[in-house]
Amino acid sequence: MVSNTEKVVLRGFIDIPSSDLALVLRELAVHIALTRQEEGCLKFEVSEVEGEPCRYRVYEEFSNKSAFEFHQRRVAESTWGKVTRNVVRNYEISGV
Repeated sequence: MVSNTEKVVLRGFIDIPSSDLALVLRELAVHIALTRQEEGCLKFEVSEVEGEPCRYRVYEEFSNKSAFEFHQRRVAESTWGKVTRNVVRNYEISGV
């Protein structure tokens, strides 16, 4: 059983359909700002992969499982969750 005091790290990438790219990028700054304000968010970075305009690298650190799960719930109900419904996510998560 994982302790709720263990840090959770998510790393990987998202692939954004080119037809959704403009909409997703317009919402990205808001998503980053809201996430960084969450209690327990230690680090949150999203950056374009050079030479691949529809692929973005994602790196997240949360202080514990509860903070990470709160983030997941918030995102699912947010504007970001709606505009990224067609995004393909490829993540590795440790600490959950």
